[in-house]
Order: sequence, then C-alpha cells, then structure tokens
Amino acid sequence: MPTVSPQVLVFDVNETLSDMDPLAARFEEVGAPEHLLPVWFAGVLRDGFALTAAGGYAEFSAVAREGIRALLPGIEGWSGDIEEAARHVLDGFSELEVHPDVPDGVRALRRAGFRLVTMTNGSAALTRQLLAHAGLVDCFEALLDVSGPRCWKPAPAAYRYAVQQTGVRPDHALLVAVHPWDIDGAQRAGLGGAWLRRGAAAYPRVMLAPTYTALDLQELAAVLT
Repeated sequence: MPTVSPQVLVFDVNETLSDMDPLAARFEEVGAPEHLLPVWFAGVLRDGFALTAAGGYAEFSAVAREGIRALLPGIEGWSGDIEEAARHVLDGFSELEVHPDVPDGVRALRRAGFRLVTMTNGSAALTRQLLAHAGLVDCFEALLDVSGPRCWKPAPAAYRYAVQQTGVRPDHALLVAVHPWDIDGAQRAGLGGAWLRRGAAAYPRVMLAPTYTALDLQELAAVLT
C-alpha cells in the first residue's frame, strides 16, 4: 500500500501545472473552432497511449503535430497551410502559464520538506520554461519526461523510471495529477495518487480511488502539511 507520508511528490505537467486553455485561441487563429482543443488533446493522449501499448514510442510533439494534421482538413470550409497551422498551435505551449493555485501550493510543499519532481508525457524542456516563468524551477530537483523510459504514462515503467531517478521506493512517492488515468496508473505501479479535481464532477469508479483528493494544489498542500 502507498505510504501516507510520502517523501517525493511526482507532478504531472500538462493541465496539472499548466493552464492549457489559451491554446484554444491558437486553434481559432488558424481557422478552427476553439472547442477543437479538448478533442485534439484527447486524441494526442489516445495515440500516445496506443503506441505505448503496442510497444512503440513517439515524442509528444510528433504525436501532437500529427493530430492537428488529421483534424484540420476535416473542418468544413477549412483551407490553409497545414504545417504552418500545426506549428502555430504547438508554439503556444512555450507561452503557457501555471494555474493560479500552483505557485503558493508548490512553495508550501517545498517548505514542508517534500522533494518535488515532474514527470510528463510532454517535454522536460517546456516544463523548465513553464516553471522558470513562474519562478518555481528551483523548487524542483528534477524535471523528467517519458523520453527516458520511452513509454508514455500510464505505463508502469514510466512511473518506475521517475521514482528510480529519485532513489526512493514507489511506496514513498505520490503522483499529483488532474487526470484519473494518471492517478490510477501510478497506483498500479506502487505509488500513491493525489487527484486535483479542478472542477471535475466525479472520479471514475472503474479506476483505483486516489490516496488523496483536493480541489487544487493549495488545498492538497494544506492536507499534506
């Protein structure tokens, strides 16, 4: 069973730390409806998961680009440079900011003595930009991504890779994420799971229940400290 006193907190990045809503405007700027953002992102995750399940691997940026190239031509009346459109949308990742609750929550957890790392299906380089812009990069001892294990979360090897980099056992680590599939995957790999609801109505009952549930990172910091 996961420890109730974790030493290491492993943070997901996309949507957990970063606010991805501004990317919707990027879709509109290339002539696509804003509501395509969640459809596209869900498709990116699906294809990344599928590659991992089949024993393959591709970086997030490559999967994300192919997702845009597949979606935009299907929009009625859309015309444009598909490669330029994909570049414009993906360039938006470098301009994202953290959610408002993240700075205070991260600093509170660091002050409490937790070791903090990130593990993303995206890019560690973009994670560094995101956290540096928020003045938080020094709070984290390692910024990791799935290029290390060459498999996407929620594959068990991805979580095991993250905890191996910190030198702790899985049951001394806690994954922090907004995605239930990520929480479930981490717990099946032996970690604890802290689910940030961020307005979600319910956690899927078909998945392992999280060790902790909090509205946002500030509330989780209060629970853990």
